[in-house]
Amino acid sequence: MSEYFQIHPDNPQHRLIAKAVEIINKGGVVVYPTDSSYAIGCLLGNKQAAERIRRIRQLNKDHNFTLVCRDLSEIAQYSKVDNINYRLLKAQTPGPFTFILPATGEVPKRLQNARRKTIGLRIPDNQITQALLTELQAPLMSSTLIMPDDEFPMTDPYQIQLQLENHVDLIIDGGYSGHLPTTVIDLTDDDPVVLREGKGEVDWLVRH
Repeated sequence: MSEYFQIHPDNPQHRLIAKAVEIINKGGVVVYPTDSSYAIGCLLGNKQAAERIRRIRQLNKDHNFTLVCRDLSEIAQYSKVDNINYRLLKAQTPGPFTFILPATGEVPKRLQNARRKTIGLRIPDNQITQALLTELQAPLMSSTLIMPDDEFPMTDPYQIQLQLENHVDLIIDGGYSGHLPTTVIDLTDDDPVVLREGKGEVDWLVRH
């Protein structure tokens, strides 16, 4: 049976955030809200927790997790960012975007795209997520909470509890979320390429 924390979306209770981080640090799998939709995540490098997420979502071994980061300094630690892309990231984060970038040696090889050696990174504009990451002092290895055979992410914390209470260690109820995943943008070439359109608007790319 999982823990279930109701955390205020604008003023997260530090006591509950600290308990959540304790669960994550002990190897727990957590469902948490972001600025786009609910996500499921665990501590970076926790292979067993990552395998649990793969089983819950029925993902194949080639699925790439996203590193959810606190700020640009963490993104720079886990990816290679040139000056042009740094300015782009600074302008568009925090926000509902996942950026594909070349991975650094800090990223475990099993989390990188095997062929391209890339990693997806994002900085959500969500107070609960930011509080978790600040307390954790590390990225969350995450995936959008889209269940097998579903087209869109889960949005209702109560329904999430009914479906996943015996499969995850913690569900954070931050209220209803949107049903769109992030917009995914590949920054590995000279020009940004939109790989998936989601919540994040992309008209700014015309001006890039």
